[in-house]
Amino acid sequence: QVQLVESGGGLVQTGGSLRLSCAASGLTFSSSVLGWFRQGAGKEREFVSSISASGGSTYSADSVKGRFTISRDNAKSTVYLQMNVLKPEDTAVYYCAAGVRYSNVAYYSDQYEYWGQGTQVTVSS
Repeated sequence: QVQLVESGGGLVQTGGSLRLSCAASGLTFSSSVLGWFRQGAGKEREFVSSISASGGSTYSADSVKGRFTISRDNAKSTVYLQMNVLKPEDTAVYYCAAGVRYSNVAYYSDQYEYWGQGTQVTVSS
């Protein structure tokens, strides 16, 4: 059974930082593309960042480029999202996702088969 468990969310002030982690089990982690998505209250889920299976390629949404960094540790089966210079508009539930059909970066939610339960990030102004 595949499980993705996020951690690291919380309340932070504008300009602060958080690092989200997502520990995976039950899948061939090193051959899976990984991604982070988020969903704010009353909004649709949106793509945040993706990292290829090898870790050699990453891609992030324009709204977070230069502030958020995705990385992975295949030895620990864990993907990270380092979030810096946080803004109130970054407030959302953040989900990690894993895709087993693709090895390169993936931007669309239907490219991912497995999802975590989400972790809340709240940025106060």
